[in-house]
Amino acid sequence: MSFPSFGLKRRALLAVSAAAFGLTVPVLAQAQTPIKFQLDWRFEGPSALFLASMAKGYYKAAGLDVTIDAGNGSGGTVTRVASGTYDMGFADMAALMEFHANNPDAPNKPVAVLMVYNNTPAAVLALKKSGIKTPADLNGKKLGAPGFDAGRKAFPIFAKANNIGDVKWTSMDPPLRETMLVRGDIDAITGFGFTSLLNLEARGVKAADVVVLPYPAYGVKLYGNAIIASPKMIKENPAAVKAFISAFLKGAKEVMAKPDPAIEYVKARDGIINVGLEQRRLRLAIDAVVASPDARADGFGTVIPGRLSLMASQVSDAFGTKTRVDPAAVWTDAFLPSKAELNVLPPVGRK
Repeated sequence: MSFPSFGLKRRALLAVSAAAFGLTVPVLAQAQTPIKFQLDWRFEGPSALFLASMAKGYYKAAGLDVTIDAGNGSGGTVTRVASGTYDMGFADMAALMEFHANNPDAPNKPVAVLMVYNNTPAAVLALKKSGIKTPADLNGKKLGAPGFDAGRKAFPIFAKANNIGDVKWTSMDPPLRETMLVRGDIDAITGFGFTSLLNLEARGVKAADVVVLPYPAYGVKLYGNAIIASPKMIKENPAAVKAFISAFLKGAKEVMAKPDPAIEYVKARDGIINVGLEQRRLRLAIDAVVASPDARADGFGTVIPGRLSLMASQVSDAFGTKTRVDPAAVWTDAFLPSKAELNVLPPVGRK
């Protein structure tokens, strides 16, 4: 004969007694909140910033069941979060602004909740033998990039800031971008600096033979990639969004303190990566856009309202959006933790 009521009372008594001594008794397992998260690109060096918290169990400890998938461009990530296929993602702020302005009646427009790349990684790259040394040298040249490339779409902003006239564009699939530059089919390319530079090296070009013109170094203060969340997620489970950010910060801080070992988390997701190459890519990304001078001055994770408004205006003009970008609609600081928790950047001069 069983006595279920007695069993329940006994477990309740044990829990109360344990609480009195500051102990935790897992009487009933707590359900984990599922979060589907999509990156902006393949599993490469910078992915370690997100994968570390999964490998270390930080998401799980925060009560989250997180899955992280590779992406194929920020535009796709924004669209998939908007459609509900993913709950959260990592995407370029310009792509998010473009989606908002071109889909004013969309019911589920994603919102940025944490800035990760304080500066856009976009850059123009050319081979030194082309004679291109400064932005002015791009006048009349043939440039190449995929149509959705962030640097290409923002090039009008770069051109305006540097008085660049007409250029001719060639479109291609991403894997052909650097190959066409090496072959001489085009004079220069746009792309993420830390990605295209290493891709050129992989094609036999020495770094010393490459000219890199980063947008931030030439008057273009666009924000880069941010963590985005769907309004549905924000409305129905704001605690989970906040928990994700806190868990992410914990892992990202450890990655930035010791980048090289963190590539093992990336290799676990893509076994054919070149570890040495991805270690360099991660370090370049951290130094150029995550722990940049702007990020150190502004504070990691945050945005400056005036700068965000200027970017919204620039994107509206350069992208030719259907409506003007509303900076208040694309960003919220409601989920930002304390300054102490946001203090994740490595010391200046970290080796």
